[in-house]
Amino acid sequence: MEVLGYFAAALTPFNLALALAGVILGTIIGALLGLSATMAVAVLVPFTFAMAPASGLIALGAIYTGAIYGGAFAAILVNTPGTPSSIATTFDGYPMAKRGDGGLAVTLATIASVCGGLIGAVSLILLAPPLANVALAFGPTEYFWLAVFGLTLISALSVGNTVKGLIGACLGLLLSAIGVAVVGGDVRYTLNSQMLLGGIDITSALIGLYCVPVIIDLVATKAPHLKVIEVEQGIRFFEALRLSMTRKFNLLRSSVIGTAVGILPGAGGSIAGLIAYSEARRTSKHPERFGTGEPDGVIATESANNATVGGGFIPTLVLGIPGTPPDAIILGALLVQGIKIGPTLFNDQADIVYTFMFGLLIATILMLPIGLILGRYAYKFIIRVPKSLLVPTVAFLTILGSFAIHSNPSDMQMMFVLGVLAWILERYGFAPSPIVLGLVLGQIAEQGFVQSYLIGNAQDAIIEMFFGRPLSMAIIAFALLTLFYPLFTSLRRRRRKAPPSEATDLVVKADKATLENYRDVPAIIFGALFIGLGVLAYMETRDLSPMGAVFPKTLSVALVLFSVMLIAFQIGRPAARKKQADPAAVKPSNIRRFATIVIMALWVALLPMVGFFVTSLAAFFCLTAVASFARPSARTIFTYMIVATAIVGTFQVLMANVLLLRMPAGLLF
Repeated sequence: MEVLGYFAAALTPFNLALALAGVILGTIIGALLGLSATMAVAVLVPFTFAMAPASGLIALGAIYTGAIYGGAFAAILVNTPGTPSSIATTFDGYPMAKRGDGGLAVTLATIASVCGGLIGAVSLILLAPPLANVALAFGPTEYFWLAVFGLTLISALSVGNTVKGLIGACLGLLLSAIGVAVVGGDVRYTLNSQMLLGGIDITSALIGLYCVPVIIDLVATKAPHLKVIEVEQGIRFFEALRLSMTRKFNLLRSSVIGTAVGILPGAGGSIAGLIAYSEARRTSKHPERFGTGEPDGVIATESANNATVGGGFIPTLVLGIPGTPPDAIILGALLVQGIKIGPTLFNDQADIVYTFMFGLLIATILMLPIGLILGRYAYKFIIRVPKSLLVPTVAFLTILGSFAIHSNPSDMQMMFVLGVLAWILERYGFAPSPIVLGLVLGQIAEQGFVQSYLIGNAQDAIIEMFFGRPLSMAIIAFALLTLFYPLFTSLRRRRRKAPPSEATDLVVKADKATLENYRDVPAIIFGALFIGLGVLAYMETRDLSPMGAVFPKTLSVALVLFSVMLIAFQIGRPAARKKQADPAAVKPSNIRRFATIVIMALWVALLPMVGFFVTSLAAFFCLTAVASFARPSARTIFTYMIVATAIVGTFQVLMANVLLLRMPAGLLF
């Protein structure tokens, strides 16, 4: 009966209103590039101190779960994860949107997010104390192998071009090593620049690696960003529900994976989504469809990353160990409210903690109608916005999002540099996804590896430390299975003489010459460049301590070896035949691409000196002109000016007066 009382307390009108407002606000924040769940929770924590403890926690939990879900909107509609948890959603969500199934993809993400969130919340309510012991069983060795497990997804992403995928992963891992070492405190690869001392921020890097190449290519042709469907299809709820039910095992398995990974401090939704995606692909009857717009990929990722919300609260409430940055902020709010964290919490202050848990459950259920309503209009809005407005708006959000993370122009500039490099690499077969995996998992892998090495060396049992623990062996077995499964299916396909897998945006792209076994000259050039980069990276470790040098040294050697393999595979191939241009094909405008790069470069360079509002407004107008293929009328120009001023001005006020961010003190307003 007490449980019903806690549930009734969560259903009071005030708590329901907080849950509803929190989910809406969190979803919108999650969909905006760079405005993370951590920022939303941190900004709103002081407002909860005037509320009852349970009500304040419900508001924070609703914002958190809404923001994790909201990241799917940007991932599906503009191919950029709104939050790091939605990295794997881009793999199939964006291809679905490109072929005209964006509404279906958003609805699938909504259903999967709600189901995953419910399983995570129910696990929190029923199994919190026993499941917290799982977190204690994971040591540094298990974290290292868990990161390796996530990296094995590269083999699935790189079907037909695995070596380029492995090189991309090494680049991402080396990027993660920039700055102060997570173990030992060595300063690495900063080029004596204070901008690199803190390392590369993951969120700004994600925005650059995924979004900037999309912006540059958007202006190249008149073709629409997403396929426009002539017949109104709406959110396609019943179709999405049917697809979800036929894939219920994937939905359940991914939710359990998300809950389990959420329990592990520091793991978070990005690892959960990647592991769930990898398992969904491995167990699928049609793994070759992943990356081409397979619903299973969206279902796996979104159910897993939302399940981590409930899972992450288990060690937070039982052990006082936050699983993610938002959990850490909410833990601080709990302590300020005078709530004592630990196993006795469920007895001494059961009314607060269980009311909060049921409130989180209610907020998760509210995501379904909210997500369907927002999803219905988000996709229709995106496909109907003219490219001349869409391009500058998305570019503005990339600048805004990367700056707002730390109010640091350096993050914005690094975002742009990484974005241009990603665009160049992607043109020659090096997709951004493996680079992102390396960057996201690098610090977790390094910390686990170095700590395990130190412990094993002290006990004179290094081999036993890495390969002698049951949990580690189980993770290694799954990693090997994931790593070699694509090879097994490829061999089986060859025996059956089936057609090869389709290369897609997710699968590391190779041009036709590579797919036809002709020599890929750009690959040889890039291979030579990466060999030089690997040698330089290795030489830079000479003055580091053994703890700080072991990981980047290993990565440098791996980068050189994979680059040599790439060159060796190409040298023996015949020269590519000269391809005749298709007269019917629309030639992309490289002048517009170059103009976009120049405008964005000036934008990020001048913004700290001139000011946010003036610089952003001028860049907005310039990008509008670049993205316009027809001469606009005077009325259209006036409309664009009003829209640009409204967008830039609204966010200027929001950031300066609501989020209280430190805006650059430029020469102008």
